[in-house]
Amino acid sequence: MITVRTDSIFYWLCLICAALAGLLMLGFFVQLSLSSAATWREFGLGFLFSRDWDPVANHFGALPSIVGTLCTTVIALLIAIPLAFAAALFLVDAPPLIAGVLSHAIDLLAAIPSVIYGMWGLFVLAPIMQAHVQPFMVDVLRLHQLPLLGRYVGEYYNGFGILTAGLILAIMVLPYICAILRDVIRMTPPMLREAAYGIGCTRWETAKDIVLRYGIRGVLGGIFIGLGRALGETMAVLFVIGNLMDMPEDIFSGATTIAATLANNFAEADGLQRSALFALGLVLLLMSFAIQVAAQYYLHATSARRGESRS
Repeated sequence: MITVRTDSIFYWLCLICAALAGLLMLGFFVQLSLSSAATWREFGLGFLFSRDWDPVANHFGALPSIVGTLCTTVIALLIAIPLAFAAALFLVDAPPLIAGVLSHAIDLLAAIPSVIYGMWGLFVLAPIMQAHVQPFMVDVLRLHQLPLLGRYVGEYYNGFGILTAGLILAIMVLPYICAILRDVIRMTPPMLREAAYGIGCTRWETAKDIVLRYGIRGVLGGIFIGLGRALGETMAVLFVIGNLMDMPEDIFSGATTIAATLANNFAEADGLQRSALFALGLVLLLMSFAIQVAAQYYLHATSARRGESRS
């Protein structure tokens, strides 16, 4: 009797906790939707495609912030994912002493406050970008003269902009992705990896064809944890992106993100501008939600190819 009662209490406790998460998400949507209603009535869906942000004229558009958010996030993930995967592969097979020291060092990156990353980016990374990295890309590699890539690489630079913000974000999300990938690789049955080595597969082929396929759900989970951090990061980006409410022309251009726009304008915002900022928050939440839905759809659609049962 006591066991049955305890199980029932535990069941309802778990159900309440699970429902609470859903209610919180619903509450976010409702609050942001109600607070941004004036913006949607005034501008409609044109708010998403407008480039103007003029508080004096009470005309606001979300496109520069959306583009800046997507650009910095894509750059961050393109840099962080390969580095995190390579680091995770090395740490799993490294000697215990080396693996322990390096694992703790990478994990400590996640404990650094974002404002510290921003200060480091402002006083260290931005000068390095201006004095060495960007001149190398423009004057030595001449990337801006390439037929297709050149349109995304500017000829003028000052150390700030989308590329610098993306690098900061890559450093910030790397420990989160690496920690998940380490666990995914460790959970891969050793016999699968040994069998791959036995038939002549290289480490890269084993990682690509065995580890990634076996742990695709965990890999995507780690990537989306990093993606969520990159999409919503504020302070670190605020220091180095340039904070210009204009459409970026290239990766060296100053720009803004949704989170940076909220941080810059919310304190003194009122009326329609405040509503526009709530609308930006709703757009950011919907972007994160849409990405999660797309990932789950991909996993479900490809489950048969991985030998999983659809449920």
